[in-house]
Amino acid sequence: MNLGKLIISSALYVIAVLAQTNAQPINRQEVIQRHTILNTRIDSLESLSVGNGKFAFTVDATGLQTFPERYAKGVSLGTQSEWGWNRLKDTIGYKFEETFKEFTFNGKRGSYSMQASEPLRKRKAADWFRKSVHRIQLGNLGFDIYKKDGTLITPSDVKNIHQTLNMWTGEITSHFTVEDIPVDVVTVGHQELDLVAVKVKTLLLQEGRLKIRVRYPYPTMEFLDEGVNYKSNEKHFSSVGTQSETGAVLTHQLEGITYFNKLKWNGKASLAQTSTLHYFQISPDKGSDSFELNCLFSQQLPGNADLPDFAESRNNSSNLLKSFWMSGAAIDFAGSTDPRAKELERRVVTSQYLTKIQCAGSFPPQETGLTFNSWFGKPHLEMYWWHAVHFALWGRSEYLQKSLDWYFKVEDGAKQIAARQGFKGARWQKMTDHEGLESPSSVGAFILWQQPHPIYMAELLYRDSLNKDVLEKYKHIVFQTAEFMASFPAYDSIKHRYNLGKGLIPAQEVFKASDTYNPTYELAYWDWALRVAQKWRERLGMPRNAEWDKVIKSLAPLPVSKGVYLSTENNLDSFTNKEWLRDHPSVLGALGMVPASPKLSNAIMQRTFDTVWKVWQWDDTWGWDFPMAAMTAARLGNSEKAIDALFMNIKTNTYLKNGHNYQDGRLRIYLPGNGGVLTTVAMLAGGWDGTLGPNPGFPKNGKWKVKSEGFKKMP
Repeated sequence: MNLGKLIISSALYVIAVLAQTNAQPINRQEVIQRHTILNTRIDSLESLSVGNGKFAFTVDATGLQTFPERYAKGVSLGTQSEWGWNRLKDTIGYKFEETFKEFTFNGKRGSYSMQASEPLRKRKAADWFRKSVHRIQLGNLGFDIYKKDGTLITPSDVKNIHQTLNMWTGEITSHFTVEDIPVDVVTVGHQELDLVAVKVKTLLLQEGRLKIRVRYPYPTMEFLDEGVNYKSNEKHFSSVGTQSETGAVLTHQLEGITYFNKLKWNGKASLAQTSTLHYFQISPDKGSDSFELNCLFSQQLPGNADLPDFAESRNNSSNLLKSFWMSGAAIDFAGSTDPRAKELERRVVTSQYLTKIQCAGSFPPQETGLTFNSWFGKPHLEMYWWHAVHFALWGRSEYLQKSLDWYFKVEDGAKQIAARQGFKGARWQKMTDHEGLESPSSVGAFILWQQPHPIYMAELLYRDSLNKDVLEKYKHIVFQTAEFMASFPAYDSIKHRYNLGKGLIPAQEVFKASDTYNPTYELAYWDWALRVAQKWRERLGMPRNAEWDKVIKSLAPLPVSKGVYLSTENNLDSFTNKEWLRDHPSVLGALGMVPASPKLSNAIMQRTFDTVWKVWQWDDTWGWDFPMAAMTAARLGNSEKAIDALFMNIKTNTYLKNGHNYQDGRLRIYLPGNGGVLTTVAMLAGGWDGTLGPNPGFPKNGKWKVKSEGFKKMP
């Protein structure tokens, strides 16, 4: 670009920024509340949640968890926390080393923790270490409402439903009738305590026909735990501790965890254990038509300090959620004529709410958040990018920092994995738990696209503040990550380059570890992250690492055949063999999730994008694949195609009324999809390195009126 064009371009950029700065700020409350969720029926996919990022509570149309069995196969009525993990006692004597299988890749022999079908002992050992530590459903808090004939109501007895979730305040308001008697319920989640507060108003109280129950399920220790396993009563213990007219403490003891419910109510009430084990009823006094209850879930025995009452909890939720919404970035599509704009705004609002209450805790979340278990409740670290990157891009880096700090706690385990496989540094776990323990997996043992994530996220935190304290705090994690990354590639003495693999399974998990090398996305991400790690050394006044530079300089080129990038170098039929046209089209991530590297040609990536768009089996994809494709389209300069990608008509790109990304009957919610929407919209609005002006990624066809503020540029 010549000097004159540069001056004109810069002037236009300044004018655009000034225009955006001088515009009226977005009315954030109006944007959020125009997407208030309304339910008018009992539908298992329409349940709603309150929570604070480390604790969440999901309710049905009654405002509590009255019908958990009815909702079990939908968006289950979960009560989960980041501390709620059970650990079974090992009566067999399994050793983690029993899950190891020896492999030799590129002349380097190492041990990998694997699932196995044979021998039986090895299979059972792997199952044990996958399942024995599992997240639990803490308990079910619901209404027991009796009809005039003395029987409990069923879902068909609940009429005239009108339920709303005001995401601005985190308040669920539920109205319904039972035998023509109105019931009004308000439900909120405390933002600093693992506490749910509820207020109910109905004449059923004065008739003694409405009670509140606390019931404890037993964990399934299976892939899913929907909180309705009422078998195995002998395997756990529950009891009433202290009790008064205004409250009580319940104890629930499992094999590997004991926790407590502290209850506080207004007025008078009594609590009693029913004839069914692990089932307690709170019976309010008949002297009033309203009743308030606060229920705290705690890993420690609660002290004598009083719980906040309902009004205090309601104010806490309202004030702190308003603070959340007023922080960071915002976007408003009002006035757009593209019919998809309103739906995109809805997905943006609900995804912000869901990730705030489900994914803002102290370690990476599981893919189903704090609603129900998937993979035994365990996080998958390769998904952490999709869960957390958006927080920084939306100007809410404090939520990313909370979970990123967890890497300090699990570093020792990551270094052990690297060492036993013959590498340096830390190889970050794939499927893990809150303590960072590795789970055996025939696929996960070889996945490694989670490896650069800590570098990416630490870089976002640094870019947010440009504070050297961030460099000092995270340098060890960045450098240990880079040490593994530099030691993993194998030198090819014939082609004089470093190959990534063999011995890996890429993000597109259809390829075998024994055959796979140089997947395009992982190569691009590897190259970018190692370069950033070197920048960190320079920023800290340290010399560049010579070994890292050797790898950067000689890392294999992105594999190309017939003018397009291949999924992996060893698969020349990447786009002609139907077997390779399913799962994640992660080849697109090489320009989208990752900025353009010196190795990448935009022209080749454009042809690759066009090919993937045309031939991919999109029905066999996951929720974050559509945002990934949208980011690639945006970086290629095709903003209209980016919107098309976000709205591809595929089942796994479905967003339910409550905002959750539906995948299938097994995964009814999938929070990486929500995070992907937020990351993509942040990129389209805030831009990426090298873009100018506001909203550079949105179409300029006159159909999109976009007002945005507070977004950070994506690398």
